[in-house]
Order: sequence, then C-alpha cells, then structure tokens
Amino acid sequence: MSRLIAHRGPDGSGTWVNELNQVGLAHRRLSIIDLSDAASQPMKDRFGSVLTYNGEIYNYRELRRELRSAGYSFSTDSDTEVLLALYQSVGLDALGLLRGMFSFALWDERNSRLVLARDRFGIKPLYFTIQKGVLYFASEQKALLPFLPVIETDAQALAEYLTFQYTISERTMFKGIFQLMPAHFLRVEHGEVLVKRYWDVSYDVDHSISQASAQAKLSELLLDSVDIHLRSDVEVGTYLSGGVDSSLVALLASRNEMYGRKSFHGRFVDYPGYDESSFAHAANSMIKGELNIIDITASDFESNIRSVIRHLDEPTAGPGSFPQFMVSKLASEHVKVVLGGQGGDEIFGGYARYLIAYFEQCIKAAIDGTYRNGNFVVTIESIIPNLGVLREYKPLIQEFWKEGLFGQLDERFFRLVNRSVDMGTEIDRGALDFSAVKSRFDEIFNSRRNVQQEAYLDSMMHFDFKTLLPALLTVEDRMSMAHGLESRVPLLDHRVVEFLATVPANLKFEGGNPKHLLKSTFRDLLPPEISNRRDKMGFPVPLKEWFRGEMRPMVMDVLSNMHSRKRDFINTSEVLKNVGSESQFSRKTWALLSLELWQQEFHDRATEYRSLII
Repeated sequence: MSRLIAHRGPDGSGTWVNELNQVGLAHRRLSIIDLSDAASQPMKDRFGSVLTYNGEIYNYRELRRELRSAGYSFSTDSDTEVLLALYQSVGLDALGLLRGMFSFALWDERNSRLVLARDRFGIKPLYFTIQKGVLYFASEQKALLPFLPVIETDAQALAEYLTFQYTISERTMFKGIFQLMPAHFLRVEHGEVLVKRYWDVSYDVDHSISQASAQAKLSELLLDSVDIHLRSDVEVGTYLSGGVDSSLVALLASRNEMYGRKSFHGRFVDYPGYDESSFAHAANSMIKGELNIIDITASDFESNIRSVIRHLDEPTAGPGSFPQFMVSKLASEHVKVVLGGQGGDEIFGGYARYLIAYFEQCIKAAIDGTYRNGNFVVTIESIIPNLGVLREYKPLIQEFWKEGLFGQLDERFFRLVNRSVDMGTEIDRGALDFSAVKSRFDEIFNSRRNVQQEAYLDSMMHFDFKTLLPALLTVEDRMSMAHGLESRVPLLDHRVVEFLATVPANLKFEGGNPKHLLKSTFRDLLPPEISNRRDKMGFPVPLKEWFRGEMRPMVMDVLSNMHSRKRDFINTSEVLKNVGSESQFSRKTWALLSLELWQQEFHDRATEYRSLII
C-alpha cells in the first residue's frame, strides 16, 4: 500500500498535514475525480494532458506571443490553451508568470501527475477531500458533500469562524473538506502529495522611496492593471459603492473604450446613515455613465438570505455578503463582467482599526518618550487631525480599551478583530479549542518571514491580507457567480501588491490618514467629497434595526430551531435569551443566525446530499 505524503508548505498547518499523512492510498495509483464547475469545459493538448480551469489569465496575449515565438502552435484563441502550453513549456514555473484569477486542475499524462493550483490572492476557490484513497476536488464545497462518510462540523474551523467570522487555516466548516490556500499548488505524483506555496509577499521596505516616486510608480501600475482587467469579449461594468476604491477603479476604467460606463450600487433608505448613494452619484457624474441603483429592504433579506448561505457553502465574512448578492443580481441584468474595488483596505491601509491601534501606540510612545524605538509612522501631534475618522467607532474604542491599555501590538490587534468576546454564555467554550485559534493568529501576525520587527502598520495589514481578504474574495466570487456574473478585482495585481510592500509606512499612512498614498496619488481624479470623507464603513447593513424590529420574528424563528435541535458547541437557550442584547458593533446575532441557516441548509439535508453521489 502506497502512502500519501504531504510536505508542509511555509504557511501549512501542522494538524492538517498530520491528517493528510495518516491517509493511505487504496491503490498504487491515486484515483482522481474532477468535480469542477460543470460550465468549465476541460481542454486536452497533443500530449494527452487535460486541463479543467476556472478564471481569467489577463496576460494571456503576451504569453501566447512568447510561446509562438518559441515554436508552439495554437488551435484556439483562449487563455485556457495558453495555460496548457505554458505548463508544457516551463512546468510549475508557469504559476509565477500568470496575471489573473484562477483555480485549475491539470492532469499531466506524460508524467502521470496531477496539479491543483490557486491564484495568488484566493480570488477563485478550490477545495478537496480524500476519502478511501480517492482525491475529489471542486470549486464548491457542496459538490464534495456526497463523498463524505458523514456531514459534520469541523470544531477547529468553527472556533475560527466564531472568532473572526471566517476561517484562517486550510480547514473549512465541513469536517474532512480542505481548501487549497491562496498562492499554493498541490501536486500528486506516484502516490505522493506535495503542497507548496509558490508566491508570497515580503514587506522589505525601501526607505529611499520618495512620495513623488511612489505616486508615479503606483499610478503606472494601477493604470496598467485596470487596462488589462478590462480585456473581455463582452461589455464590462463596475461596482460603485461610493468609497475610494470602487470609485477609483471606475474612474480609471472610464479612460478605456472597453468600459461600458455602467455602474451598480445598493443602498438602504429606511434608516439614516445607511444610504451612500450620493457618493456613488458624485463618482458617476465624473464618469458620465449610467448608475443603476437597487434599494435593499428587510423583505429582500428574508427572501434571499437562505440563498446567500447556500451559495457561500459556509457562513463567512460578515453581513456584506447579502447586499453584495443583491447588487450582483442587479449588475447581471445589464453586463456579464464587472470590476470591483476589493483589496484596497488591505493593501493601502484603509481600516479604522489600524488607526485605533496606532492611536493607542502613539499615546504610549508619547508618555514613554519612545517614538524613535520602533517603526512609527505618526506622532501623537500628527495623528490628532485625522481622529475624526474614528467618530463612528467610539463604542468600539470603548469596548477595546475596556480590556486595558498599552499591551503588545499582537494582543491589542487580536482584541480588535476577535468577534467572539461578546459571545460569553452562548458558546460551549469547553468543547472548542480557542487557544489553537490564538496560536494560529500569532503565527501569522508575528511572522518575521514577511514583516520586519516592529513594522506596526505592515503587521496589521499583512494579517488582514492573508486571512480576511481571501474570505472577502470568496464572498465576491460566490455572490457574483450566483447570478452568472464575473467579478474582477484590478487592485489585486501582484505587481501592485509587491511594490506597495516596499513602500515605507509613513507614505502609506501619513499622519494616521488611511489610504494616504492612494488618495494623494489620484487626488486630481477622485471627487473631493469621496477622497476626504471620514464616514465610509464598508457596506453597512441595518442589521441592528432589522433584528430589533421587523426582522425579529424571523430571527427568533430561526434561532428557536437551533434550540430545538440542540446544536453542537452552542448553548442554544442562552442564544435565545440574549438576542438583541449586543452592542452597536457586535455581529453576534448575525454570526449565530448565519450558522444556524448553514446547519439547516447542509446538516439537516445531509440525506439529500448523500443521494447525489455519482
């Protein structure tokens, strides 16, 4: 009996690798079943190799020219054939040459080798399970459920979800199903498995970079990225939320004839503070385009939330998935491809929590007189003018500082991102290993392979880049593909990310001003009311108002089902008792509601999924 061997990659989870190491192969040669998207048609080359592929390779034209000059003849104009030819030419080194979003499986007939690979950022999903020596893979977890011996919740993944509202390891919420991590490939050859990272970002700061040179380079890279993301056989539109990122993408796209000047926005008009359409109108007026708006209501939530969870496969990444689903539906009625601004907060420093953590560090340094001891990008004097950004976050700061002041950055940041703190009695903490979650957080946050010692801003951005961003990209992909819409994210070009990792933090975050470099680079292009606004909060959803008002009966009905079925790991009587008691920034009810809807969709229908086995 041959042994399945998994070599741990740089970001591999030891527990996960040990589980793989314990799997034996039933036969000398590994059986492989492809469960990729039915819409993805496998392509075969002259050597008998087969590729099944999901995504877009934006630089396929340039790669095809190079391959042609090397003597390769093409029979199609597709990027799929370019990917096959590139692999035949340079093997797995092909991954480093690709600009795009992709997950693919390639059977190399000459070498009896299977390769699974995923793009650098995790824009396109890829999952697998190994059952009785057979490897199954798919772009959706639900496609793998029929092959599991039983549908169970992975306790470690659940602990990660309750902490962050997404998982931060290879585990998924389904026990036995793993995700191939971003920027990794999995190779199966002669019964042996290698899992390896092929790309990473390292924050090797170049302190000689001036603001002028950083702005010039960033402008060049982003213009090129938007142009290459506009390559399409069909009209391309844009999401337009009213924030800096999506507005900038739309404005840069408007310079290209492939952009159809159609943009899409979702708003909530029933409660004050949730309608951002005026900012979308400001950007659209400069584009001189067609702004399509959908008014989203509580009735829409009740009608669509189960579909949202079903398409996501697992609860993840917060309530923004619901309005994303609604806006994607709107966009799909007008275009087939849309550009979005996802990734801007993680690579340019846009989250308010960065400023909260820095504000505390500045106070500590001012008291101790230690500004020169670390990689500070702001002083207490320079940060004060930008503290207005935190006006809406006063309750969060109050909660954050309740735990104490002036601890280590990793401890402070963990408190900011830990969403399980207000789930006291609702969680059976004795049945879940939250210490393992914290260990995994520490491993990523304190990685000195990627971030230099005391590079405070980069440490925070790096953690979100490696964990939160892939979860948000999963939402972006699933909510758009639910409506047959292809969503592209031009801010996430690896050349842009690699360059920004060399830019000193004081240029990215000058005076505690979020996205300073991005906004200063394009100040003449962005409408002032957008670049200067201080109240952008992602995609705000009036959950608090809904759950305490018109949606309360629906919420209580769903959570009562949780109680009657006595779900594992959750103290359901405490859940019902505490509904509506959370603070303004809490997502407790959302997290538990999503979890129960996921249980109903997949666990309670396990027999139906088992019956789908082929």
